[in-house]
Amino acid sequence: MKHPLSLLVLTFALGGCATTQVADTPRSPRAPDPVPLTPPPPATSAEAPPPALAPLPMPAEPPLVQRVEDDLNPEQPLNLGATEAQGDLWARLRMGLTLPDLQGARVEKWEAYYAKRPDYVERMTERGGRYLFHIVEEVQKRQLPMELALLPFIESAFNPEAMSRAKASGMWQFMSATGRDFDLKQNLCRDARRDVLASTRAALDYLAQLGRRYEGDWHLALAAYNWGMGNVDRAIKRNAAKGLPTDYESLRMPTETADYVPKLQAIKNIVLRPELLGLSLPPLANHPYFVTVRIERDIDVELAARLADLSVDRFRQFNPQMNKPVILAAATPALLLPYDNASRFVTALAEHQGPMASWTAWQVPRTMKPAEAAKQVGMNEAELRDINRIPPRMLVKAGSTLLVSRTAKRDHDVSEHLADTATLALAAEVQRRTITHKARKGDTVASVAKRYGVSAKQLAQWNDVGVSAKFAVGTNVTVQLPPKKAGSTRVAQSKKNKGGAKAATRNVVKAKTRPVKRG
Repeated sequence: MKHPLSLLVLTFALGGCATTQVADTPRSPRAPDPVPLTPPPPATSAEAPPPALAPLPMPAEPPLVQRVEDDLNPEQPLNLGATEAQGDLWARLRMGLTLPDLQGARVEKWEAYYAKRPDYVERMTERGGRYLFHIVEEVQKRQLPMELALLPFIESAFNPEAMSRAKASGMWQFMSATGRDFDLKQNLCRDARRDVLASTRAALDYLAQLGRRYEGDWHLALAAYNWGMGNVDRAIKRNAAKGLPTDYESLRMPTETADYVPKLQAIKNIVLRPELLGLSLPPLANHPYFVTVRIERDIDVELAARLADLSVDRFRQFNPQMNKPVILAAATPALLLPYDNASRFVTALAEHQGPMASWTAWQVPRTMKPAEAAKQVGMNEAELRDINRIPPRMLVKAGSTLLVSRTAKRDHDVSEHLADTATLALAAEVQRRTITHKARKGDTVASVAKRYGVSAKQLAQWNDVGVSAKFAVGTNVTVQLPPKKAGSTRVAQSKKNKGGAKAATRNVVKAKTRPVKRG
């Protein structure tokens, strides 16, 4: 199997980091072992070098990872041996906490809540340690209050796969419509609301917009992030009309929003002085916990995880946006992996000889039953339903995209357009009445279809003939009619009132058999 040139370059670049130990599990967020410098060759003589010789080479710089990069600084080679990378990320975060503090019963309530749950705080902060460096970097670049980096603690407990009862998703809990407003694409194969880096950029874009709207009153901006701008604006107008203060603590709002900033303040107090609440924070080094690895071919999630020496669950912690068991390179050209695992992935991928992906995308040419679609692509119906999450008694509408097994005839990576626009549209399956029409002289697909009020194309499909076909005399022609409406029964009942039960029964039977007798 041939591999793209960039992959070979990446493999070569990582080869320069051979001194980096590859662990069986991802490196912890503690500071990594320093990458050793390469010393200059020892001097062999005390004599001065002849003038004609070139100057002695400078000591080699620490090896740099060229293609495995920090997504937030893609133009800068990644050097985990840099002095600043050994610093304390918590200390860096504390230095940026600038918002005025809240005090009072609500703050104390949430401090007590977390103090009674040290195991929960430990899990939450350990999970947050995977993503916090990147969020701190983004917040600092935008010159925003560092308190915003703590919001995922109260939004999702730093779980990028979190889904609320209101269907808000991801680490920053975006609703579907708001996510689309901030270019978080959601389709059949990918939900960018769960993408760690994309959702962080979108959330900080949104928060910066709110900060400007409320003229730097970040308590109001945070309330709007939780409750919505319209609700906050109306609450401000109500207070202003009554001559009341319009600050955050003075507004009338739902309990969740009233607790929102006090809850954030409690987290801030834990970060500032965890020991006062009997808690502790895990050490976090000031460098990326994960790095970006670019891919150029579709690849199964299971294979990518195996090549990176990660479990599928662990792999999804860094790439939670994947909705399906395959990663489409056109839509997701980069994976996030812990540093050591990124190195292993690149090496293993270069050596991989088998197929990369066992799935591809197929657009449904016309509305059809899942069983029919499965037969057309050579799959088991149950498997097709399961992989595409098609409920019972539903039709797949024309133009929908289905994930299907790759075959020799259908062995292609998914295009960028299809990867970005893939949707699955379903329609309730109508339970039709099937009748048999016995063809008479001169019957064609068109004439029979017209007689029963169905389309010629449908009739041709039901009978596996062409649209222009003629039927031989006596041929049994299958016709599917829509179910009877309740109105037909009511008509029969009205006739019963006029002509008695016998007449009503005769009319119903006649209505049932008339289409068949026509032939």
